[in-house]
Amino acid sequence: MIDLTPDPEDDSRSRAAKWQKHPGLSTAPWAGRPMEKFRAVLDLHLKHHSPLGYCLVTLLTAGCERIFSTAVFQCPCSATWNLPYGLVFLLVPALALFLLGYVLSSRTWRLLTGCCAPGARTACGAGLRVTLVCAQLSAAAAVAPLTWVSVALLGGAFYECAASGSPVLARLLCLGRDPDCAVQLPLVPCQQAKAPDVQDLRKELIAQSQVTGWILIAVVIVVFLICTSVSRCLSPVSFLRLKFWKIYVEQEQEILKAQATEHATELARENIKCFFECSHPKEYNIPSIKDWQQISSLYTFNPKEQYYSTLHKYVNRKEKTQSIGSSEGDAVVPVLSFVDSPGIKSTTDL
Repeated sequence: MIDLTPDPEDDSRSRAAKWQKHPGLSTAPWAGRPMEKFRAVLDLHLKHHSPLGYCLVTLLTAGCERIFSTAVFQCPCSATWNLPYGLVFLLVPALALFLLGYVLSSRTWRLLTGCCAPGARTACGAGLRVTLVCAQLSAAAAVAPLTWVSVALLGGAFYECAASGSPVLARLLCLGRDPDCAVQLPLVPCQQAKAPDVQDLRKELIAQSQVTGWILIAVVIVVFLICTSVSRCLSPVSFLRLKFWKIYVEQEQEILKAQATEHATELARENIKCFFECSHPKEYNIPSIKDWQQISSLYTFNPKEQYYSTLHKYVNRKEKTQSIGSSEGDAVVPVLSFVDSPGIKSTTDL
């Protein structure tokens, strides 16, 4: 009778041979599954990086606000300090997040880098174009601060503290109430007001805060939908071409990074080799300063041309000495703002 039971030794040898052929492949039968799941999740992130990024920023901001309101915020319950203390916690973090949004945007530094250098290109001062780009940057940077203010208003603690120290609101809230209402109102957040009808104003302050928060959320959503719909409606690019455009930009950035890494490595290797051998390096073709400046400028759309990026436009210029500065018909199109964003690396190399 023939024994069909696999030989464990032969099986181990086959796995070893497979590992030698593919060193990065694990021989464990379960090793590929977590990696495949991880790659699938990462691919999902790469396909929808903008929506997921905004959701992540929103969740982190909301979480930080709750931590601040419960662990850090302590209303002083003082007529002098309630208003500034509450407004500082409500608005200063929002301002910091707004500025951080500018700092973390690659378009900000692409626009600013080299603008103030002597002999800088005049495109930096292209009035309306720069204004439109700054408006787009501001809209993207406003996601986190608006989230902070909205969540803070829904919580009610910051608004309650600030409103209880406002003389204007005190006059409105204390009409027909205890004569000492205006004096006791700053004590309401700490639940130290002696008059019961004054302490009941705490519910009214929280209600005002939450209603304002929901109104702000509704206004932001409506404005976002209107702006998105209008920008898509006025887009000179069709839906499928826009998808192709995004694929091209991602691939261009990936290849540019790979080629730049390869050329930089070769140049560094050659320079180090010549240093130790006391020899002269061989000549390398490297883009000039002007070349780098031109491909670093912001992308502008021209319906007469079919260029998918500033680099694409630069390599297709008619003459090598020709500049790719602004020409008639160039415009900043909001729906094409992704062209100036950094490329996303795919997971095929994981």
